[in-house]
Amino acid sequence: MELVKCNNLCKEFDGKQILSNINLTIQKGNIVGLLGKNGMGKTTLIKLINDLLIPTSGEILINGEKPGINSKKIISYLPERTYLDKSMKVSQIITFFDKFYDNFNKEKAIRLLKDLDLDINLKISKMSKGMQEKLQLILVMSREAELYILDEPLGGVDPATRDYILDTILSNFNEEASVIISTHIISDIERILDEVIFVDKGKIVLTSSTDKLREKENASIDEIFRRYFKC
Repeated sequence: MELVKCNNLCKEFDGKQILSNINLTIQKGNIVGLLGKNGMGKTTLIKLINDLLIPTSGEILINGEKPGINSKKIISYLPERTYLDKSMKVSQIITFFDKFYDNFNKEKAIRLLKDLDLDINLKISKMSKGMQEKLQLILVMSREAELYILDEPLGGVDPATRDYILDTILSNFNEEASVIISTHIISDIERILDEVIFVDKGKIVLTSSTDKLREKENASIDEIFRRYFKC
């Protein structure tokens, strides 16, 4: 069964078409790059999958069901913007996640904190933007989810940390899970991607396995992306 399936999905805001006739299937066990320039509809699609927006028309199915309580239990979502309560300490947010999510692995979270040199007793208001982004990623990847959705997870971190984060993503989901990474930073992530989806002006303009696309175009995914979007 497909983990995610979109059928003729459309979304409008104030009469403006943001997504148009999105038809998409994501199987279990894949790392998928949702690629496109900013403002092309990637975040809107992610919010629809997460049941944070309602489609104007069409449908989304998660494990064969419409988004709702059951899908929220199996999706671990990293939004583009920071949502952390800055009055809390890292230890308090870890405890909160542990109590709120049945599938949260507290031991994994503490190990990842140590690996990324984050002080568990530090107050979130004292953390830099990059440190907060690391913490949010740790919280997301410490859930034993079936679908991880990461919206621009690498924007505020240094190249060395990016490598660690990508290795963390690779090592922290099982073959029954999938990862969707929305980004416009291609060169750093393409090594872990199984599939790519190009989104342009609210439409899916290309879907392919990364290996087939590289072979067909005789170029890296980053080069193909730049060529297509003329970056």
